[in-house]
Amino acid sequence: MTSENIPQDLINAIGIESSPLENDIEKGAIRRFAEAIEDSNPIYTDESYAKKLNYRSVVAPPTFLRSVLTNPLPDNIKSPYSAVVDGGSVWEYFEPVCAGDIITTKTKLQDVFDRDGRLGNMIFIIRVTSYTNQNSELVATQTTTSITYEPKEN
Repeated sequence: MTSENIPQDLINAIGIESSPLENDIEKGAIRRFAEAIEDSNPIYTDESYAKKLNYRSVVAPPTFLRSVLTNPLPDNIKSPYSAVVDGGSVWEYFEPVCAGDIITTKTKLQDVFDRDGRLGNMIFIIRVTSYTNQNSELVATQTTTSITYEPKEN
C-alpha cells in the first residue's frame, strides 16, 4: 500500500497490537448496564434464572462489551489529519459473557487506506479489538473504522 497522504510510519504500524488489558466482569456492573439500556430481561439481573438456562451467572447484554476497557495503540500510531469521524463498528459475538468472567482486550491496527471525498483526502484507520475470556475463548470482536481528514478553511 502506498499513498503520498499516509505517513510511512502509519503504514508500517499495520499489525501492531496494544498491550492486553484484563477486565473483571461484575454482576453489579451487568445489572446497572441492563437498567441503563432499559432491558428488563431477567437473564441480565437474576442469577438463579440465568443458571436455570445453564449459564454460569447473569449474562452481560451484547452491548455491555462497549463499556469494557482496552489499552490504546501506541501514541505514534495516528493520522496526520486533525479531524476524526466515527466510521462505525461491526461486532461479532461467539460466546456469552457472564458475571465472574475475566475478559482480556487487545486492539490491533488492521488496515489503513485513503480516499478522496467531498471533505478532501480522508484516511481510514481500521482497528480490531478482540475480547477473550479466562478460558482463552474468543467471545467477541469489534472492528472499528475511524475516518480522519484535514478540515477545509472557509
